[in-house]
Amino acid sequence: MIQITPQMRIFVAVEPIDFRNGIDGLSRLCREIFKSDPFSGWLFVFRNRRGSALKILAFDGQGFWLLQKRLSTGRFKWWPKDGSEGIQTLQAHELQLLIWNGNPSEAQVAPMWRKVSVSA
Repeated sequence: MIQITPQMRIFVAVEPIDFRNGIDGLSRLCREIFKSDPFSGWLFVFRNRRGSALKILAFDGQGFWLLQKRLSTGRFKWWPKDGSEGIQTLQAHELQLLIWNGNPSEAQVAPMWRKVSVSA
């Protein structure tokens, strides 16, 4: 089972991809688009040209997971428009909203917790 935790790094390809790609094709795109190792354990999120489906590639230490969600009607309401070199990062809660066809940029959530440094 895949569990999305706050510590996970999540990368989104801004440009749509050919959804005929399977695990091997998406692994190649991870190296080309994200300049990242698909075996890293990070989540890599892709969208089809119509904007009606997502694919997420993840490696769990034993093998790859390829998750796909296709909306029964309509298109995903939000998708990043720009990013550094065609990629954007998301927080775990933002990916959850995206999967449920929400808008992560308009979500009102508590700020991420940061460790407080103590002066000696």
